[in-house]
Amino acid sequence: MRAPEGRSRPVPPVVLALRKLPNPRLTGIGAGLFAAASMLVLGCLDLLLLDGSPFVFGALFLPVSALTALWVRPADLVTAPIIVPIAFTVGVIPIAGGTGGFGGRTMAVVTALAVHAGWLYGGTLVAGVIATVRKVRLMRQRQRRLLLAAQTARPAQTARPGQAAARTAQPPARPRTSRPAQTPRRPQR
Repeated sequence: MRAPEGRSRPVPPVVLALRKLPNPRLTGIGAGLFAAASMLVLGCLDLLLLDGSPFVFGALFLPVSALTALWVRPADLVTAPIIVPIAFTVGVIPIAGGTGGFGGRTMAVVTALAVHAGWLYGGTLVAGVIATVRKVRLMRQRQRRLLLAAQTARPAQTARPGQAAARTAQPPARPRTSRPAQTPRRPQR
């Protein structure tokens, strides 16, 4: 990217390091599967290694939320803040505990979601902010491209701006054409 004076700006080393990371573009379903599978694996690992630590699970949820919002393709940006709470719910199933069959496990998951709502809201906020920033950047890039295309498509005008505005304010003259003579139609039998 060039500076307005024609000089190139130095790229910070952090940006160069981030450009080396993988940059997949996942569909909405692909991003949902990535987030849900990641959180399920992290939940199982948390249960096995740390006996279901909610702090570790919540702290790991934030980077998964950020990666989901970064890796979803531009057409599906709106799905990122919707996907991550579902992924959190899928991942909390192993660490929620609960006994007594399906009903007991369901109540344990609901209780875990209520108790760890701060992590859930935090991850959703992270995904929403990243998706919003990406969308705004895409809209600005599109606007710049359209403006550049309009500037290059316009013919160079040698007249002063005031004269050009006066010419565009007047409606174009309609060419006069003669009407052909109309002949009466005969009814069809």
